[in-house]
Amino acid sequence: QGNMAFTGKYEFEGDENYDEFVKKIGLPSDKIEKGRNCKIITEVVQNGNDFTWTQHFPGGHTTTNTFTIGKEADMETMGGKKFKATVKMEDGKVVADFPNYHHTAEISGGKLVEVSSQISKLVYKTNKQTK
Repeated sequence: QGNMAFTGKYEFEGDENYDEFVKKIGLPSDKIEKGRNCKIITEVVQNGNDFTWTQHFPGGHTTTNTFTIGKEADMETMGGKKFKATVKMEDGKVVADFPNYHHTAEISGGKLVEVSSQISKLVYKTNKQTK
């Protein structure tokens, strides 16, 4: 991918499995309704490994995340939750772990394709034998 491969302004076109996903990550129902078929405009400015990723929501709400590939950054979810993440570049995709989901973004056929998948937390317990 080139130095500026992601730079551009992208308008929401459609989504799949939206309801199932947002319920799994625990989004409240009022936010689920607002987000359904929401005409979000995503604006990306890429300068080498530095990114400014802005999402403009209807009604004037904007979320901006600024990050450098491979360095920990302060991020914010679309719901306003703050967290720290290290964004990576894997096979031309921008990859980040949000608090309760895994997110990838890539340019494919001139479109910005974003995929969010829920992360299942597994707990392993070891128990020692008692007499």
